[in-house]
Amino acid sequence: MFTGIVQAVGTVRQASPYGQDRRLLIEPGDLDSNGLQPGDSLAVDGCCLTLVSKAADGFVVDVSAETLSRTTLGDLTAGNQVNLEPALTLSSALGGHLVSGHVDGVAELLWRSPAGRCERWCLRGPQRLARYIAEKGSICLAGVSLTVNAVAGAEFEVALVPHTLQVTTLGTRRPGECMNLEIDLVARYLERLMLSAAVPPADYER
Repeated sequence: MFTGIVQAVGTVRQASPYGQDRRLLIEPGDLDSNGLQPGDSLAVDGCCLTLVSKAADGFVVDVSAETLSRTTLGDLTAGNQVNLEPALTLSSALGGHLVSGHVDGVAELLWRSPAGRCERWCLRGPQRLARYIAEKGSICLAGVSLTVNAVAGAEFEVALVPHTLQVTTLGTRRPGECMNLEIDLVARYLERLMLSAAVPPADYER
């Protein structure tokens, strides 16, 4: 689990095919990676990945074919920057919202506009996810916890403060670019519970 509060911006040093999957070597930037060990979870642009090994110039993660099909990680090349967040611990501050790192799809940035010292962004997500995005609800965009300000169909608006634009990769994003999108966990499981309640329980062998 994560919080959507980015701890550092890393740099992809190598991106190479690994069978049907992909392997990334990432330089961790300001992230204190001394405590990270193989097997630990790490959010890379909002995607929960497992650290495979550590190297002198960073750490290695594998990206499965399923993750490649649902996220932007397949587009990463050497030199690209990514948002990084280590997994939540029991002593971690919950500054954003609960994020699983299981990306639901990608959202396209339609426009960004100044709003005082902040910025307003409008994005379009997959139509199948529109019902999960609610005004004043939470979303995770490229690993960043944000509040939804307005919704119109599959399009939604968020506001970004200067700090977020400065310490994450969002400050460099341009209209037309796509970012990983994770809907709120509560919305996802609430729908599942409601659907299950409408179906009679199956008879199980004992």
